Amino acid sequence: MKPQKNQLFTSFSFLTFILFLISCGGEKETAQAIPDAPIYTLVFLDKTQSVHVDKNYVNDKYRQALTDIVETNMRSKGDKLEVYFIHENTSKAKALSLTVRSEKDNMEGANATDREGIETAFQLSLQKEKGIYLRQLLAKLNQQNTGASNLSTDIWASLPVIAKAGESGSEVKVYYFSDMIESVKGGDRRDFHIRPPKSDSEAEADAKADTKKLDQYAIGSPQVTIVSPFEPTASTKENNPHVTHYWQTLFQELGGVSVEEL
Repeated sequence: MKPQKNQLFTSFSFLTFILFLISCGGEKETAQAIPDAPIYTLVFLDKTQSVHVDKNYVNDKYRQALTDIVETNMRSKGDKLEVYFIHENTSKAKALSLTVRSEKDNMEGANATDREGIETAFQLSLQKEKGIYLRQLLAKLNQQNTGASNLSTDIWASLPVIAKAGESGSEVKVYYFSDMIESVKGGDRRDFHIRPPKSDSEAEADAKADTKKLDQYAIGSPQVTIVSPFEPTASTKENNPHVTHYWQTLFQELGGVSVEEL
């Protein structure tokens, strides 16, 4: 009788192991079914006198970049895109707010044909929304700012906007359509038109000093992209690489964020 008990115990252990594996597999499938976090896109359009979106090169580059942003980031219900104008009063210059409303029907229990139909209907609705959003974005791109606010470029003021977006729990992506020439009057501000950084070491020192004034903004770790208006043949006097280094250092110090430049 003893061998039979051992055999019974072995069979029971094997069955327990199989049930454990099935349970783990079910948990994995459940985890994979969790939808991705919504994307929260912030677009900052420079509306100061140093950026000329009426130039063919700049307009073409910016139009293509905005098209790519809409196509890539507006993918499912809840994805959001906001546009702010960069000028003297950036933080209060919200120009546009868009949210994807298209929703895919539940596919649970649907056969292959029904699934294909649901996906097709969703993509048609989404593409229609994207077309409307892109037209609105391009209208904002070409909107002229002839007021006195175009004399100052307050990019620092974008930081509280980014921090607020980060509180949403979404994946935050930030795009600056700008030459990034911070230009605000005042003893505690930067005016890169008057005093641009002359070296990377100076840019780093300036950025680290400014971090102490700006670290109150918990920007998190957004993806930051600078879409510059400079042609590839632009001189270093026009497209100062040390200015870019300043912003790369500032974002790195504030949140460990790397900056991509297009």
